Amino acid sequence: MNPAQSTIHGELEIMKSNHLKGIFVGFLGGLVGAYVFGHLDWSRVVVPPADAAAIAQEVITASAIRMIDASGKVRAELAMSRDGGPGLFFFDTAGRNRLVLGLYAPAENEYPFVVLNDTHQHAAGIFRLFGGNETPVLVLKNQGADRSIYGLNANTMEPFITNFGADGKRADVFGKF
Repeated sequence: MNPAQSTIHGELEIMKSNHLKGIFVGFLGGLVGAYVFGHLDWSRVVVPPADAAAIAQEVITASAIRMIDASGKVRAELAMSRDGGPGLFFFDTAGRNRLVLGLYAPAENEYPFVVLNDTHQHAAGIFRLFGGNETPVLVLKNQGADRSIYGLNANTMEPFITNFGADGKRADVFGKF
């Protein structure tokens, strides 16, 4: 056998080997696919609509949208707050409001905010914008009472920290609130 025939013979052997490997991997993939297909929980599969573009053009109008858990408890709600601002409210398994993302009411200039509530549903921490320059402010509370406020002064844009004692007495650490 000359060198050219030897090279061709070697390439044919490699092609046969790769062909057999491909058939084996395809067969194995088919078995795995058949197993997964047979054990898939079809009640949890969401089938996309045939015309997704038609869905994207629809508008849902509602006064509230609620997400419930497997036991039927409300865990999140997109709704208007009592004072008229939109919010996304999150509830724990006991039904307590623990987190709110939203906008204050129009009367409060619709500043955005994030509120973390304790297990008694009192605000424990509030991060919000405030004042004409929309400066960031972080308010830390205990049992509904302000205890420490950090932020930028709405008029001067200078940073400040103000603490409040258990008696409500105010102490400016630095800057002015």
